[in-house]
Amino acid sequence: MTFLELKDLKVHFPTDDGLVKSVDGLSFSLERGKTLGIVGESGSGKSVTSLGILGLHKGGRAKISGEIWLDGEELVSATPEHVRRLRGKKMAMIFQDPLSAMHPYYTVGDQIMEAYRIHHNVSKSVARKHAIDMLGRVGIPTPGKRVDDYPHLFSGGMRQRAMIAMALSCDPELLIADEPTTALDVTVQAQILDLMRELQAEFNSALIIITHDLGVVAELSDDILVMYGGKCIEYGAAEDIFYRPEHPYTWGLLGSMPRLDRERTERLLPIKGSPPSLINVPDGCAFHPRCPYADRTEGKSNTEVPALLETEGGHMVRCHMAKTERRTLWENEIKPVLETQ
Repeated sequence: MTFLELKDLKVHFPTDDGLVKSVDGLSFSLERGKTLGIVGESGSGKSVTSLGILGLHKGGRAKISGEIWLDGEELVSATPEHVRRLRGKKMAMIFQDPLSAMHPYYTVGDQIMEAYRIHHNVSKSVARKHAIDMLGRVGIPTPGKRVDDYPHLFSGGMRQRAMIAMALSCDPELLIADEPTTALDVTVQAQILDLMRELQAEFNSALIIITHDLGVVAELSDDILVMYGGKCIEYGAAEDIFYRPEHPYTWGLLGSMPRLDRERTERLLPIKGSPPSLINVPDGCAFHPRCPYADRTEGKSNTEVPALLETEGGHMVRCHMAKTERRTLWENEIKPVLETQ
């Protein structure tokens, strides 16, 4: 059963230079116990989507439209007070940089206790015991002592664990992790990913992983959503995205990902050009200025925004090229090159 569903979500920001279309018509759904990976370059709209789900744009300058359904409740039209009551207990977020997300003047334990007491009518001593238990569950040694430490006294990996403990303190049914392994070394990354997998299995929560690291989503995700220029340009099961991708941008992401499972014989294949400005998104397909196959669409890529269409089995692609042509390109040109990397 669908637990979270977005329908044509748009998050736009008016500025002096024009309207920033950070998220421009995004739709997807997620079930309990499942993991969705959202990938794309910086500026593609990934983090803005997560903040929109949590209602953290409300009260600001953002113009939000569309629908966000969480367990049968619509959140875009809900009051900020109602969304705030859901935040923390029904849905929670692991922020990208725990050092800036945590308050430097309060101990880690105090911040976990505050998050817990907002949603539970308990004493400070009960909340403190819960905070110590949570720190222990996420693998922080001697939690009874570390509960009184300030965030700057934790290492990067320990801060990320404390952030996870805070997010999970009220057993949320939806957990959003925004770049949960950024700036961590690879051994700590693996520990954090294992921890998130174990905790998701324990709580049966729906999980959204937002990252630019395809290795992270390959490790955790059931489905993958690829964003570009504020839109979804490919969506499908993780197996389809990694082994049968159909969008040239997804091919570029795969080509720029280092592989450790085979000897590298060629240089990585970067995507040429730069991500588009979200104020002046190119006409037609937003990816066409960087796409090596834009000349195969009889000019449609320059003038018409492609529709997000299903190819088969829930695999969705936003591309003007015909399905047969995309698959032929992948099998005969793209895949052989990637397999030699």
